[in-house]
Amino acid sequence: MSIYDQNRHAHSIGWNVWHLQWCTKYRYKAFKQKYLKNICFVAIEEAARRFDIEIIDMEIDLDHVHVVASLPMTMEVTKALQLLKGFSAHLVFKQVPNFRKLYPEGHFWSPGKFAASIGHITLEKAKTYLETHHAKASSPSWGIPAL
Repeated sequence: MSIYDQNRHAHSIGWNVWHLQWCTKYRYKAFKQKYLKNICFVAIEEAARRFDIEIIDMEIDLDHVHVVASLPMTMEVTKALQLLKGFSAHLVFKQVPNFRKLYPEGHFWSPGKFAASIGHITLEKAKTYLETHHAKASSPSWGIPAL
């Protein structure tokens, strides 16, 4: 079974996988202790489960988080980040009320974020596919006359 067969939906097929990263507000080293790191890990997993995001891999450092996640085809990466950050912050504050003292404005995560798509195929493979399956003329047909 191919990766595409596993990600087939009513009106779409594809692989929507992203490397996501975000930091704690003020880059506070909130996860020095193992149990705090575990609470964050569970909070992000719960947020992902709730919003149908599949966590492929996750690493939590002292002041930032890396997540490799498969998103539903209909979900934009910015929406996924908003959902993961927002719900996980809510759960972390619920489990560790003392964090409210560090973050009196109620923002656990920094507004910044990083996202990069993770491709299943390379650009070269995509070009080869187009050339072999959709035989192009020798000159591009984008409305530009051949020289």
